[in-house]
Amino acid sequence: MEKMRMESVDRTKQNVDKIAELFPNCITEAIDEEKSTPEKRVYKKGVNFDLLKEMLSGQVKEGDESYEFTWVGKKAAIIEANKPIRKTLRPCKDESVNWDITENLYIKGDNLEVLKLLQESYLGAIKMIYIDPPYNTGNDFIYRDNFGMDEDEYLDELGILNEDGEKLFRNTDSNGRFHSDWCSMIYSRLMLARNLLKEDGVIFISMDDDEQATLKLICDEIFGARNFVDTLIWKKLYGGKNDSRWFAHYHDYILVYAKNKEEWHPNLLPRDEKQNERYKNPDNDPRGPWTSADFSQFGPTPNCVYEIITPNGTRYYPKEGKRWITTYDSYLKLREENRLWFGENGGNMPRLKRYLSEVKSGVNQSTFLDFSEVGHSDEANKELKELLGGKFFDYPKPSRLLYRLCYLGMQQDDIVLDFFSGSATTAQAVMQLNKDDGGKRKFILVQLEEKTDEKSEAYKAGYKNICEIGEDRIKKYSAVLNDDSVDTGFRVFRLDETNMNDVYYAAGDYSQGLLSVLESNIKADRNDMDLLFGCLIEWGIPLSLPYKSEKVSGYTIHDYNEGDLVACFDENVTTDIIKEIAKRKPLRAVFRDSSFVGSPEKINVEELFKLISPDTRVKVI
Repeated sequence: MEKMRMESVDRTKQNVDKIAELFPNCITEAIDEEKSTPEKRVYKKGVNFDLLKEMLSGQVKEGDESYEFTWVGKKAAIIEANKPIRKTLRPCKDESVNWDITENLYIKGDNLEVLKLLQESYLGAIKMIYIDPPYNTGNDFIYRDNFGMDEDEYLDELGILNEDGEKLFRNTDSNGRFHSDWCSMIYSRLMLARNLLKEDGVIFISMDDDEQATLKLICDEIFGARNFVDTLIWKKLYGGKNDSRWFAHYHDYILVYAKNKEEWHPNLLPRDEKQNERYKNPDNDPRGPWTSADFSQFGPTPNCVYEIITPNGTRYYPKEGKRWITTYDSYLKLREENRLWFGENGGNMPRLKRYLSEVKSGVNQSTFLDFSEVGHSDEANKELKELLGGKFFDYPKPSRLLYRLCYLGMQQDDIVLDFFSGSATTAQAVMQLNKDDGGKRKFILVQLEEKTDEKSEAYKAGYKNICEIGEDRIKKYSAVLNDDSVDTGFRVFRLDETNMNDVYYAAGDYSQGLLSVLESNIKADRNDMDLLFGCLIEWGIPLSLPYKSEKVSGYTIHDYNEGDLVACFDENVTTDIIKEIAKRKPLRAVFRDSSFVGSPEKINVEELFKLISPDTRVKVI
């Protein structure tokens, strides 16, 4: 019977498998250093890059000159993003709100590792990502906001020190060491984030001038320069800031990239009365209100230069250097259809009618986001103070800004992911937007449980870490909305070590106490919920679906999303329980390895499922 892997997906192995499909002759064997022992060598697939270059000889760059963007640690960042981890997400039902019915998630833990664990369950499932990562300003912040390396460390990694620690040449520009760690931090996370986006998905990234240019180069690599949509400018200040040595700085940037630019388009903003007031109907046209546009334009097309005689007999040619916008035959058709306006007296130069009923139902968002429309930094601070009683964050984003981005970026039943969630502004925006238009958008927030400083306003208010602030904000805003039709709950998960005991010990490390621990391959502090959601992560099933647990003949059976996965983690599972689960014909079934005495019992389980539910995939942990 197949055993579950119980670790995140190995993306390097997946990439090698993809190369093997295209170029099987380029695959070779390499020793797996991690799994090999002095007694036994274990091999894994490898890539013969010299042969692969030959296969792609017309496309491989040669020589030292090429266009590329790199920094110290880039290769390590790529390797890190692809490396699997033996971690899990443990459900925290007591910390959650409306656990049984909510479709929102709040995940506590390092976002790089969380993104790795979400690779299967949410692969290609996220419509919109918004992140407000650290700006690399030099301030102390989690994820190391000051990403400057120690100079000796930087030079050592760069490889320009000799064995005595002396520089091999005069380094006149050490600025790179202030960017390398930041680049590595964001690069690996964006690599993983891209995998989660739908084909028509989009990512919005807030950034200031310190790393905006660098961030764009990174995004060009990861998402493809062809998928760059635009850079939005958010005017974040409204007051008189006059403390700069050069220019008063009033704005931040929001970079916008699509997974596939041809597939994603922002939603249109609703038209307002001011935009419609120029549409009139002075001639009682049955097609309704209209406005008019010039019927001429610059251009040399000869067949669009002709005489027009107006209804009252006035004659017109296009002005010098111009032509009419259509040929004469098309002009006659427009005139017959009453789509031309010659003024109230019928003697003006013609203008083309444009009807309100024929224009877009909305208007395009400008690249300039003014604080009057989407809020400013001071508004963001006031929001937090009104909800939670304090400021707590230096640079929070106003919920109106996130409201606008969510409106532009997603449809009413989509998922938005924010893996630098901070004060949970994204959750507030999603809940308010759902209330306003009846949508069912869902959010997934990821935040490290960074402790608050004991001298901080947040700590004095009772918040011991950032997650407590975010969770409380969602709860408080739920009370403000006071609308049962809006999903204001959230399932809480906490990143933790694997549910499985580490069984990889050298022979000399075993003791009587250790042997008793290893009687079970599952850690003693893990319960059925831990195991169930650990299986969901590996099997790639969303973590927000409904499930139920029931007792059958003294055994607990867990049914996730009506048969997507059925599990029983009890000891000594009987044949009757196996038959009961098989009769439900689930897509997947999971048991503990220790649920069966030995191999004959496991074979019996497989045979029962083949007989009763042959399409069910059965695994053990």
